[in-house]
Amino acid sequence: MKKLHYTFLLMILSLVSTHSFAQMPIDKGTTFVNAGIGVGGGYYYNAGVGLNAAADFGIIKNITVGPAVGYRSFGDGYGGFDLGVRGSYHFNELIKLPNDKVDLYAGLGITYFKYTGPYSSFYNSSFVAAPIHIGGRYFFSDNVGGFAELGSSISVLKLGVTFKLK
Repeated sequence: MKKLHYTFLLMILSLVSTHSFAQMPIDKGTTFVNAGIGVGGGYYYNAGVGLNAAADFGIIKNITVGPAVGYRSFGDGYGGFDLGVRGSYHFNELIKLPNDKVDLYAGLGITYFKYTGPYSSFYNSSFVAAPIHIGGRYFFSDNVGGFAELGSSISVLKLGVTFKLK
């Protein structure tokens, strides 16, 4: 697990160290869509790979909100899904990040987790949580990039593709 944290930290530092002359603007109307896989930890168990998707809609400068959904199979008929909303603050302007291809953010959400499996009726099979997240996006073109996110939801580490729609 420590190796994953160090890899993520190294990736963020390498993204920050690339140079350009502008910052990525995050304003009202800016829209991002993420789709990816998740590994490690989460609400239950360390087994399985999670699938996740989220959308971030700019509501004011440097702040986005949007839906998030995830699913994770633990094997042998066990699994769970996560459905909620989240908000993020984008740090590019605050830290004067001189790169228009990078977006660094962190935030908090509120989600409903539902456990599924053979014995779900015998256990408290659902709950509400407030997961945190910290992440970064790197854009390979104007509208397509990759993202990495650490958090406390269905998976500890999420990796995938991101799209900037506006």
